[in-house]
Amino acid sequence: MASKATGRWLVLAVPYLWLLALFLVPFLIVFKISLSQDAIAQPPYLPTFDLSEGWAAFKEAFAELSFENYGYVLSWDNEFIEAYGSSLWIAGISTILLLMVGYPIAYGMARAPKSIRPTLLMLVILPFWTSFLIRVYAWIGILSPEGLLNQLLFALGIIGRDTPLQILNTDTAVYIGIVYSYLPFMILPLYAALEKMDETLLEAAADLGCPPLAAFWKITWPLSLPGVFAGCLLCFIPAVGEFVIPDLLGGSDTLMIGKVLWTEFSVNRSWTVSSAVAVLLLLVLVIPIVFYQNLQAREVERR
Repeated sequence: MASKATGRWLVLAVPYLWLLALFLVPFLIVFKISLSQDAIAQPPYLPTFDLSEGWAAFKEAFAELSFENYGYVLSWDNEFIEAYGSSLWIAGISTILLLMVGYPIAYGMARAPKSIRPTLLMLVILPFWTSFLIRVYAWIGILSPEGLLNQLLFALGIIGRDTPLQILNTDTAVYIGIVYSYLPFMILPLYAALEKMDETLLEAAADLGCPPLAAFWKITWPLSLPGVFAGCLLCFIPAVGEFVIPDLLGGSDTLMIGKVLWTEFSVNRSWTVSSAVAVLLLLVLVIPIVFYQNLQAREVERR
């Protein structure tokens, strides 16, 4: 019995140790930097902990920490609040677009013959075999004024050479890039939820005279909600902090917190403000995760 208890404890300890080493410790370091002050030094913040001075050094350093950087980030006279709002807006719209595009694809995959489902699944995963950066760069060649899209529209006589579509360096290009890049993250959980659904429920609904559209909303959609929530979280959370796509496809007016964070860290060399922005971003993203976990817990209780 003792060996079984020890084995269970070890199984539970592994993920907690993983989270401690790769999440909690880095988070505490970033949180400590966010409470520090900027300095012209290396590292560019004060105070720092000198382990050779013992516990007295820790007490002295902790006395100098403050929440001044958080007050600065949350003040209304800078771009941080606007960047948070813009990031949430762009990520929210992109998630809705991803759901609108991904749900029909996942539904078609789940209703396809079982013999071709593995092939369809592989086609969805196939873009992951190419570098993310290369895939985003490819959209520059497609959406630029001299790109493939404008060349195609010109060849079809839809536009003239003097009036190309201005899609690159706009929010529209950012939406296209996010939807293209994160589409597999939406399709896979939706497919997992739809594929295991009992099709006899739809047959029973049809026998009782329920129209196909009504059967979808009353049976298929409610049963697929776990996949919908999972897919939306998998897309929304990384999209809020996205940096590469808005930097390459968005214009100067495209304001997202990932770009602001990069500017503060690498250009302004303000590690303290950057850390405060990162901590607040993490807190913002924790809210939908907690909401989803509460929904999952209620669903388990109902069963």
